[in-house]
Amino acid sequence: MLIIPAIDLKDGCVVRFVQGAKNKKVYSCDPAKAARHWIKQGASLLHVIDLDGAFTGKPQNIEALKNIIAESPVPVQFGGGVRDITQIKSLLAIGICRVILGTRAIMDREFLKKALKQFKDRIIVSVDAKGDTILTKGWKSSYSGMDVYAFVDELKKLGLKELIYTDTTKDGTLKGPNLKMIKSLLKNSGLKIIASGGISSLEDIRKLKHLEKQGLTGIITGKALYEGKFTLAEALKVAK
Repeated sequence: MLIIPAIDLKDGCVVRFVQGAKNKKVYSCDPAKAARHWIKQGASLLHVIDLDGAFTGKPQNIEALKNIIAESPVPVQFGGGVRDITQIKSLLAIGICRVILGTRAIMDREFLKKALKQFKDRIIVSVDAKGDTILTKGWKSSYSGMDVYAFVDELKKLGLKELIYTDTTKDGTLKGPNLKMIKSLLKNSGLKIIASGGISSLEDIRKLKHLEKQGLTGIITGKALYEGKFTLAEALKVAK
């Protein structure tokens, strides 16, 4: 099971929010340095999100992203405002291993089908939810077309093998992950899942580790690492 450090970018800096929009805290204005730090501690994958892109609908922190890629010998997955095929091509061309799709994939199924057909496993969809309601546009809007379970079922029918699930009410709160929902999605979908939101302690990681056989392939963690609740090296040891 992977432990994946999150690098959230806003205005070129590494930040963390609570529940996506509250209480911004800046941890570094050198994203490449943050990437080097996590790699030195043992990261085998980095999760980079362009928050400005998520809010505006177009990636805004490309230079910071390029700097991260230049410093990173490990794969980098990236999302935040990626809403057309040309953007996907450009991101893959600069060295991104996997592009994370959210809003456009949820609201435009034909786009998602085209992206999956053209780029296959270099696409992963992020399902960001509040309860069983999917959130879009930087978590500012609710999607009324279908609930989380129906959408995940559709992703499975389209051939997606793995997704990212984030409980937006847990994100940045350090109050623990939504174990009930993660278990339910694993059971009902049969898909591989990377879980995000609320990780606060090594005990949370131990609890999630028990779900590995059910298909939990990774945990994305940000604030707990930046706040020193545990080190990445400690988390990796628990995950193994």
